[in-house]
Amino acid sequence: MLLQMTQLFVGRGRISVIHTPNHQFRIRSSERSLSTPRKWRLETKSIQIPQSLVISMKSSIAHPKPSTGGGVRASAMAVLIISCAVSGCLGQDKPEEERTSITIAYEVSPNMVDPGLNPQIFSDHISEISNFDITISIVDSKVAMLEALRFGNVDVAYMDSGNAWIGWNQYGIEVLAADQKSDGRSYYNANAWVLNDSDMAIAHLDSDQLTNPFSLMESKVSCHTGWLDSVGMMLPMGFLLGLGYANIVGDPNDIESLRGTIHGYFSQDSSIPDPGTPLYGFSGALKCLSEGSGDIAFAKENSIQDFCPIGDDEIREDWCLDNSRYVALPSFAKAPSDVFVYNPDYLNNETLEELTRLLTTLDDNDESSEILSNTFGTEGVVKTNSDEHLGIYSSLVSGIPGISAYFVDEQPSGEDITITLEELIIAFQVEESTNGTNQDPNLLAGFLSEQLGVNVSIVYVDSEYEKISSLESGESHIAFMEHTSSLVAWKKHGLAVLAAIQNDDQTTSSAISGWSLSGSGILENDESDNSMIDPYGKTKGVVSCHTGTDPYTNSIAPLSYLIDIGQILNDDESPSLSQESQIMSHFNYSSSIPTPNSSYFDESGAIRCLSEGYGEIAFLSENYISNECSVSIQEGEDWCLGESNYTSLGIIGSLPSTSVMYNPLVLDTRSRASILNSLIDLNYDMYLENYSRPGFGTYTGCYDISVHKVFENIPKQSCGDEILKNILNGPGIVRANSQEHLGEYSDDVLMVPGGFYAVEEYILTE
Repeated sequence: MLLQMTQLFVGRGRISVIHTPNHQFRIRSSERSLSTPRKWRLETKSIQIPQSLVISMKSSIAHPKPSTGGGVRASAMAVLIISCAVSGCLGQDKPEEERTSITIAYEVSPNMVDPGLNPQIFSDHISEISNFDITISIVDSKVAMLEALRFGNVDVAYMDSGNAWIGWNQYGIEVLAADQKSDGRSYYNANAWVLNDSDMAIAHLDSDQLTNPFSLMESKVSCHTGWLDSVGMMLPMGFLLGLGYANIVGDPNDIESLRGTIHGYFSQDSSIPDPGTPLYGFSGALKCLSEGSGDIAFAKENSIQDFCPIGDDEIREDWCLDNSRYVALPSFAKAPSDVFVYNPDYLNNETLEELTRLLTTLDDNDESSEILSNTFGTEGVVKTNSDEHLGIYSSLVSGIPGISAYFVDEQPSGEDITITLEELIIAFQVEESTNGTNQDPNLLAGFLSEQLGVNVSIVYVDSEYEKISSLESGESHIAFMEHTSSLVAWKKHGLAVLAAIQNDDQTTSSAISGWSLSGSGILENDESDNSMIDPYGKTKGVVSCHTGTDPYTNSIAPLSYLIDIGQILNDDESPSLSQESQIMSHFNYSSSIPTPNSSYFDESGAIRCLSEGYGEIAFLSENYISNECSVSIQEGEDWCLGESNYTSLGIIGSLPSTSVMYNPLVLDTRSRASILNSLIDLNYDMYLENYSRPGFGTYTGCYDISVHKVFENIPKQSCGDEILKNILNGPGIVRANSQEHLGEYSDDVLMVPGGFYAVEEYILTE
């Protein structure tokens, strides 16, 4: 059916009347514009609509909705227009140009109270200066925006780059233009903001490259801007996961794994606010930090200037602290600016080009520029596309496994995530003569190959430092390293911890203590104080017994503890000052720091030094005497006096267990998650010999406790618990990250002048 549509333009709004030869009508009006009419313009054009729509129009006219106020004026005006349109009193000439209707989705901020920020002003202005009729569709969430674009309910949407990337990857939504900053950039730096008295701020400002502020974020309370927000969540988590500061917690195929990762790496109290709540957005994240609810706020580089401008009390938020309290850590990413996006399935190229031209030239006119700034907070708009604007961003955030699975729907939640490598290579320091024995690392390779579905091979190396070189070059993907090499690999070479091997007591660290003979003067109370004085405060000038082994047990642990309690002043002496000199200076120049093959070397030598009365204090593992002294007595060695004759002075440090290390620049997060899950599977195997279960008979084989099944065809040496015991030298393996596993150890080493240098020299000379 051929219909006519008459449009009355009143000020910046319009009334549309569709009429048929049978005089049925549909009226569309902008009540807001009619309340303040300024200029009238009437246009009539013919349109073709289906009969079904006419039926709908009849229904709407037969049952009009009641109206008041401006609606009465609108109805009266509509009757006039209808009459004129039917009788032809105003004419039926076509407009000079066809107008194009565009609907833009816009999320209104909960705190948007300034009428100057009303997106309707933008809509009216565009309709006035162009051939576009702009309709603003107000939405309450970014998810609603994407859904509206996906199904063609809106033509264009304005959103942050994070959600644009989601739409691009999941629904084929494309970018047409991006915000420009005052300096012309279409990106801004993403920063973590902390207070100036935090350990992260101190580490950032101390000019020491070994004190990395990002490595101190674990267990802190983080303040995010909102779920899946670009700067406030996706970029920082992509950065932390990508460089190995954090590892995935939970199902790597589930989008909620990101939430679990945040609460697992940071704190359960970390803030992930919903829209409309007090801590939502950049302002909310900084408020969270300022009010003491969190330790870190993820925001833009200029966020403090935006919300806490000095000298502008009208804009300055009431939660702002003195601006000197805020410290921005080094930028971890360039965040693409906010964008205008569209669905190419519903917007033709001609309309797209004209709309892009219009948006990118708005800053040429003062009035248009002001409206653009008030509505979208930008100085201008630049033409771009998805690849150009989101490409770098994509490379960072796509490394979040849960996010990736959510976008591409490759695997349903609950299924194992697959490795992206064609072959996994493990660097191993072991004699090739172990081949064919129960210590053969190829048994581990075979286990992992079956779990991962790819070939796993072993590359043999001769030293801990060769493991570092192998990972750094990409020759291998994972390696098992002891504590000294793990620390150097992390701090100097950018490698990271994936997991940790448990000690025999199922812990992932070994405590270091000072020991004295029971009844030693070091243990006596100060007569002037009834409370017990820290016995280490009474060690000045005494002869000490050291192991002569790795630098930590030998000297760094006691030195760092004494510095911490104020017995040794850390006056930033030259890093070249040897730990031996520092030991002699505090304890006694006769202290025992033995060399290999001397009588007091190693932990047994340190106890012997104490037992024979040469020294008054010995430094060694907390559990050494209980585990080894009794054995020595049984074997007829007389240096051990019996466990009851020794007293621990208290723990002064701890040694991390063996680490599983990887290169985050070589091994992608998806592969990491897959490898880690497969390593954890070692824990679920238990070899049973002639195990009898009432009613089920007797079994011999590898028992998988996760499925409660015995696999009789798996050889003993290939069972998970046997591989752990014989090859990895521990009862189990657990998830870990660098800061969690090495953090305290690192703090102790870096506290001692020349400590890191000593550790590095140790692994170079092994």
